[in-house]
Amino acid sequence: MQVLVRDNNVEQALRVLKKKMQREGVFREMKRRSAYEKPSEKRVREKADAIRRARKLARKQAQREGLLPAPKPKPRPVRPPRPAAVAS
Repeated sequence: MQVLVRDNNVEQALRVLKKKMQREGVFREMKRRSAYEKPSEKRVREKADAIRRARKLARKQAQREGLLPAPKPKPRPVRPPRPAAVAS
C-alpha cells in the first residue's frame, strides 16, 4: 500500500493511509488475529459472512432489476477551489 506525501503534509498522508487500510479491512483482520479463534467460532463467523455477502448480492440484483429502490446518493462536501499556480 502506497500513499504520496504532498508538500510535506504528513498528517494528510496518514489520514489517507488510514482510510485506505480501513477500506481494505486491515484493521478488522488485525483485530481478528489478535486472539486465538476456536474452529467452531471460525465456522460460525465464516457462515455469517457468507450469508451477509449473499444478502448484499441479492439486494444489489433486486435494485438492478427495479424491484427495490436505488439507494439515495450521499451528499458530497463542497471543497473550495485550489489556488492557481503563478507562472513566471
